[in-house]
Amino acid sequence: MAVKPESAGKPSSPAVELKAAAFTLPIICLLDIDMDAVTQYLDAKVDQAPEFFRNTPVVIDLSSLTPPADEIPFPLLVGLLRGYGMVPVGVRGGNAAQNQAAETMELAIMGEAATRGSGQVAAEPKPKPQPPPRATRSAARRTPEVVKSGSGGGTKLLTRPIRSGQRVYAAGGDLSIVGPVSPGAEIMADGNIHVYGPMRGRAMAGLNGDRKARIFCQALDAELVSVAGRYRVSERIPDALKGVPVQVFLEHEVLRIEKF
Repeated sequence: MAVKPESAGKPSSPAVELKAAAFTLPIICLLDIDMDAVTQYLDAKVDQAPEFFRNTPVVIDLSSLTPPADEIPFPLLVGLLRGYGMVPVGVRGGNAAQNQAAETMELAIMGEAATRGSGQVAAEPKPKPQPPPRATRSAARRTPEVVKSGSGGGTKLLTRPIRSGQRVYAAGGDLSIVGPVSPGAEIMADGNIHVYGPMRGRAMAGLNGDRKARIFCQALDAELVSVAGRYRVSERIPDALKGVPVQVFLEHEVLRIEKF
């Protein structure tokens, strides 16, 4: 007769234990949906204490937006915060449509109790003068360029250089650029990014969380590269990978840069 081990019939030790804990999270108090104003404010804040914001989870507070607020560009906002090294984890406040849009970006909907006592980092809006009859050329340059790739995905092709200060976002697919990307420019895509030329500035692929997205370029000299929120800044890119053709991708949740 087989003898059962002494452990037979005894409950096994639990693999997970759930506990309640209180954390103080920094809050990005959004006062305006103008991403240029948010960028200008965060540039100054992060420059003052870059290490404070690195890998810091933050909550986006929508309660101070003046109703009726326009649609919030969450992909641009989340990509912007990740580009500064922050980790957006949730939103507080806002209406049902804004909360639903936040959930598509895998952001938690948080109540007052979850963030009570947290410090605030307010994104101050720039003054809003009365708009002129026609938009000026300089204002047009400051406006983020959102290029649609179609409801079925696909690739958006740009056959021109992306200059310093320009921001291009390919919504719903890939972005291909035939030409250089200048320092201070930002290129973003929900899918892959291809740059047939030197890539400087910031490049963020998989902006909606696609972990299979990749970045390809003929010469890497970027200030920051990111795939699905995992990022690496220029200082952490080995010299051997700069100025050469590379691909940037995720492998087991780790951002890798390899020559090709």
